[in-house]
Amino acid sequence: MKILVIEDEHKIANLLKQGLEQERYVIDVAYDGTSGFDFATAEEYDLIILDRMLPGLDGMDICKNLREKGNNTPILMLTAKVQIQDRVEGLNCGADDYLTKPFAFEELLARVKALGRRPKGAVGNIFKVEDLTLDVSGFEVKRGKRIIPLSSKEFALLEYLVRNKNKTLTKEQIISHVWSYDSDILPNTVEVFIGYLRNKIDKPFKGKKPLINTIRGFGYKIG
Repeated sequence: MKILVIEDEHKIANLLKQGLEQERYVIDVAYDGTSGFDFATAEEYDLIILDRMLPGLDGMDICKNLREKGNNTPILMLTAKVQIQDRVEGLNCGADDYLTKPFAFEELLARVKALGRRPKGAVGNIFKVEDLTLDVSGFEVKRGKRIIPLSSKEFALLEYLVRNKNKTLTKEQIISHVWSYDSDILPNTVEVFIGYLRNKIDKPFKGKKPLINTIRGFGYKIG
């Protein structure tokens, strides 16, 4: 999953980035409302963690403007305001969940996982394509009964493919979801990592049809 954190308190924003990256999420961070809104409209995210009180553009306004533009990305709103009315206002403006500061990272992580979009056929944090099983929580991949070790980036790429099984994904879409905004990406980076995955989940399994397919001129799909 690729997550945008919009938080003006640098310490909180950086702790969220560090903690979520350790959970193998791809994270972009904006420290003010204006740049956060620009990120949210220019890039495609699976989740936005949005502070309510922001310089430049308020979190409530960001949420309203995104919804008015038809952007339905799940939003978890953070705030120091604890009154029930404040929570109601946040939810009414289009937020999907609301968390008051200070908060435990474990609770935020649980809410992030709950808001994560699940494709059809997913059970909890486990996804399947043919005989391939991907367990997001356990960071485990199996084909049949064989466990397949993957690097963090290989896992992120496979997870994105699996979440969008039977859909053709362009290189641009893959880069946008699997690498953060400021990553140094070479033109053939996606091809290289697709090759790594094929070497691990397709080539060792002789007699079984390949799961990762190249759609020439368009991109890649799994399933």
